[in-house]
Amino acid sequence: MFKRFDQARPFVTLLIVVVAWLLVPTTLKTFARASFFELTAPVTVAADYARVLREYWSLRLHSQDELIQAGRDLARLNASFEFGVQQNSELMAEIARLESLLRLPSFHDYRYEHARVARRDFSGWWQRIVIRKGRNFGIPIGAPVIFSGGVVGRVTEVHASTAVVELMSSPNVRLAGVVEGDALGRPMSFQGGVNATLAPPTGVVEFVPLDVHAPRKLVTSGFGGVFPPGLTLGMIVRAEMGSDGLFNSGEVKLDERLGSLTEVTVLVPLGQQEAVSDKR
Repeated sequence: MFKRFDQARPFVTLLIVVVAWLLVPTTLKTFARASFFELTAPVTVAADYARVLREYWSLRLHSQDELIQAGRDLARLNASFEFGVQQNSELMAEIARLESLLRLPSFHDYRYEHARVARRDFSGWWQRIVIRKGRNFGIPIGAPVIFSGGVVGRVTEVHASTAVVELMSSPNVRLAGVVEGDALGRPMSFQGGVNATLAPPTGVVEFVPLDVHAPRKLVTSGFGGVFPPGLTLGMIVRAEMGSDGLFNSGEVKLDERLGSLTEVTVLVPLGQQEAVSDKR
């Protein structure tokens, strides 16, 4: 009898812990979770700094000829980017002029906050990353996060010096998108898919008009005021008629770089930032 009790002791202990955790008030659970995240944040940031230092010393091992060639390539890229910045300034001025003439409302202005990725958490439960900036840089919950390939996701948790970004490949992320070049601007519903840990990221799209056939590029619509319009979401690679017979449903192939990002950009709304500054 005692032998059976010893064998079942781990399961009994686990059951007691689970029941005790379910009986704990939600406020205490939230406080404990936030406290644990704040305690582990320095370890996460320190590990990321160690990785950056290791990459630095590995670059020091390159020969002088390789460094010279890399410097030349970087100079060419800088020249291209400077020209692109000039073109962007001219286009922004033209947009402002047209908005003034046509009396159109302007889109929300953002402050671009660049941040390094400290940790990646990919599993069957979530698809998220942790960045090395938080309340210390004025990052709010719900802020959109982008990179050179388009949308990364949105900020779901903000701590003292770190923030959690839920990737657009997560099933918890939903937003409105449109097909690039659609003159009617018909909105569709995008949602992250169920993605395995090492599988290419995918999503699903619903309410696709029947005249839209794959492959087509899906971009943000701008509805809801969270994400600016025209940002890349992915490529619609498959579209089939839904059960209602009125719209198609399809699969969206996302950028494979989502799982290996090292730097992202957080779009901080200027209006929200000014409101926070006034409260302080």
